[in-house]
Amino acid sequence: MTDLQLYIKNFFDVNDELLYEIASRFVPRQVNKGDFLLKQGRQCNQLSFIKSGLVRIYTNIEDKEVTQWISTQGYFVTDLASFTFNTPARWNLQTLTDCELYTIEKDSYNQLIDVVPEWLQLEKLFIAKCFIILEERVNRHLFMTAEERYNQLMEQQPELFNQVPLQYLSSMLGMTPETFSRIRKKQLG
Repeated sequence: MTDLQLYIKNFFDVNDELLYEIASRFVPRQVNKGDFLLKQGRQCNQLSFIKSGLVRIYTNIEDKEVTQWISTQGYFVTDLASFTFNTPARWNLQTLTDCELYTIEKDSYNQLIDVVPEWLQLEKLFIAKCFIILEERVNRHLFMTAEERYNQLMEQQPELFNQVPLQYLSSMLGMTPETFSRIRKKQLG
């Protein structure tokens, strides 16, 4: 069973037949470090599951880049609004490492309703999970200090601190590089 199949089975609790119908629509794909899966302003027509590697989700605002998130192994990556509503993408999706992905094109995704009768319910669960993750991130930014956000990321994903440029992590955590460095120095000191 692939990582994607395990994720689908654990998250959606589907039988093997449905699991095969869903997973078979995803195509394995190798992507090189630095490649873009999506550029801001274009329409997003893919949803990818990360088997291995890191993908940075960011936007350009005036003269700077703002990192929304670093997606890691075992997570899906897309510009959900663009994918769902056919609008221009607000985010750039760029690989930070070589990546192995399972990717489904939008047409195949939309055809799932024809072959998986339960798809509407499963999709609703998927979108709800995406919303909950976003809601948790907003709550962290509203109710946690910069140091608490730093510590939580260090506890949950310590490997990122060795694999991702620190300016991306500081941006993702909503702090300046100087604040990030000060907290890092305090934690290491």
